[in-house]
Amino acid sequence: MEGIKQNINNSEIALKEIIIKGKEIWRFLLRKWFIIIITSSIGACIGLYQVWFIPTRYIAKCTFALENESNNPLGNYSGLASVAGLDIGGGGGNIFSPDNIMSMMSSRKIVINSLLSPIIINKKKMTLMEYYLSFNHINDNWAKNPKFAKLKFPLNLDPKSLTREQDSVLNNIHSYLVAKVISIGKSNKKSTFREASCSSTNEIFSKALLETLANQVTMFYVATKTKRARQNVEILQTRADSIYKVLTNSLDRSAVISDQNLNTAKQVAGVDIKRKQIDIQVGTTAYSEVIRNLEIAKFTLQKETPLIQVIDPPVFPLQIEKAKKLQALIIGGFVGAFLAIGFLLASWRYKGMIKELFAS
Repeated sequence: MEGIKQNINNSEIALKEIIIKGKEIWRFLLRKWFIIIITSSIGACIGLYQVWFIPTRYIAKCTFALENESNNPLGNYSGLASVAGLDIGGGGGNIFSPDNIMSMMSSRKIVINSLLSPIIINKKKMTLMEYYLSFNHINDNWAKNPKFAKLKFPLNLDPKSLTREQDSVLNNIHSYLVAKVISIGKSNKKSTFREASCSSTNEIFSKALLETLANQVTMFYVATKTKRARQNVEILQTRADSIYKVLTNSLDRSAVISDQNLNTAKQVAGVDIKRKQIDIQVGTTAYSEVIRNLEIAKFTLQKETPLIQVIDPPVFPLQIEKAKKLQALIIGGFVGAFLAIGFLLASWRYKGMIKELFAS
């Protein structure tokens, strides 16, 4: 019982000490109100300065509907085409899954191809890269450097023929764009739609970059996926033409033999006719099989349409990203006051410890 009372007394004493200490700190801070106000004002000015002088960013957004290839209806036909030694892609992998397609938009190949794409600015045609260098005034800085003074990114520049300097510049800009400009994600967690955005200080560049990225990904998809289907069609078409030619020759030869031996009574004369009939039957069967596979391949080629369907393309005027002045003022003032209070309390505590040390 006495132990419980002792604990209660100790708790009351500790609470009183905390209250006394709190009042002491409060009085100390009140005495330093001028310093806190000055520091808070400086913080508010810094916050306002950041908003005032940081350039406005323009955000271009685009929403895509992406087809999932997991439910490919051509899987049932792949066995038929395999008879002809072909692959119609029925069981293919998921390299072109929606997530991979969107990630591809920030790949080096797609971004650099986009930067080297043409764009018309004020009725003047140039690459997107040249426009980027222009509005960022990078060309002006390069003019002072002999190494980069003549560095250009003209129209129809082949990415495979880049010089070392061009490649280096494009690599650096690609890294910057992926880190600061290009953003890719889903509209929301449950949605199958994907959203890509580009944020820069130039409204035209933000929109143009996003549009060219979408075009480059679509072109890459078509070139890759339909290449296999188109090759299958060409192979089967060649085989069909060849078999048809042989079959036609067999029919013509059979007709000639029949005419030559029309009134003969010998059985030997009918052997050649039967042989040609067998050739015609075999050729007809082979031709029918090839035509069937050809129709499947053509159907596959027809189905291989661009995977990306744009739902909401970027349109002018773009969304503006700029912090509000009042918000920056309040946050800057709060941060300044917090730092001032922290510094004052640390200084006050340090002086108190020094006094206690000398007093002992």
